[in-house]
Amino acid sequence: MASSHSAAATLPPRHTLAPSLRASSLSWSASVAVSRIPPPPRLALHSPASAHGPGGSRQGLVVCAAWTRRSRGEAEQRPNRKSWKQRTDMYMRPFLLNIFFSKRFVHAKVMHRGTSKVIAVATTNAKDLRLTLPSLIDDNACRTIGRLIAERSMDADVFALAYEPKKDERIEGKLGIVIDAIKEHGIIFV
Repeated sequence: MASSHSAAATLPPRHTLAPSLRASSLSWSASVAVSRIPPPPRLALHSPASAHGPGGSRQGLVVCAAWTRRSRGEAEQRPNRKSWKQRTDMYMRPFLLNIFFSKRFVHAKVMHRGTSKVIAVATTNAKDLRLTLPSLIDDNACRTIGRLIAERSMDADVFALAYEPKKDERIEGKLGIVIDAIKEHGIIFV
């Protein structure tokens, strides 16, 4: 028994923190030694005592970084960054109308931009319309497609749509007829 007591006495003493690094609380972070590595040049460092008042309880350093507007040099380095409107438009106008005119048919669909789910579809290639309409690409077919898209969108609780014309595309002719028919049946374009 005396030998075990003497072995305990010969163990090296525990390493203690310097008086300036001792933790004042009994939390798990108090057992972690704080390293004094010099900060990177662009970050502003503040001690937690100044951030939490004179009685700050957290140990270590707090990094405070400020977000600023990009300069012209940064904008030139990253030209593909989208504008605020491009980034938020998907959420402000979530339902997008897509209309396609082929040589034989008229296709239209309403999609949710965020999830890419199709909300409503209408086409003159559908079996019921193919058998009832005399022509699948004339103005009457475009009015029918507009009416069906409006009804099916309202059934899915969608009452506002967005349409983005392609480059150099005018809203006239068959496209104008489809959009006017959708408006006449109670859908708002935003």
